Amino acid sequence: MGAPLLSLYQRITRWPAGHWLFSRAVCLRAPYFATVAPLFVALEPGRCEVLMRDRRRVHNHIGTVHAIALCNLAELSAGVMAEVTLPPDARWIPKGMSVEYLSRAKGSMHAVAAPEAPMDAVDAGKEWPVRVEVTDPSGTPVFRARITMWVSPRKKA
Repeated sequence: MGAPLLSLYQRITRWPAGHWLFSRAVCLRAPYFATVAPLFVALEPGRCEVLMRDRRRVHNHIGTVHAIALCNLAELSAGVMAEVTLPPDARWIPKGMSVEYLSRAKGSMHAVAAPEAPMDAVDAGKEWPVRVEVTDPSGTPVFRARITMWVSPRKKA
């Protein structure tokens, strides 16, 4: 899936509204992430950038971006980055997430996901940590996540 997903991103984002179309396609595949209405702005092996507009539906009772919306944004960006980075004979699933709330999250959010270390060959299951940093419109970090991906060989059909 990784190479086809990256290929789709590279093809479709050349079109007008291509980033929006790609983002909708990802949400069709994983519908829950549509709750944060993501917009993928950059995708390559080892890096994924996703924007989340400031909308009332992602706010909490005090008017800032809800903690779980930030977690959803982090998991989405880390997962798509993993999908386009890992070799085709590997599969992944989030195993755990630790988060830090650094500052009040106000406005549109910008998430950047990248692995802590390159992935070697996958001949047995192993953990692969991914860092996600979310910044506000001024570029100030407001949230950080460390998502542990469990990576294992893809089962033969």
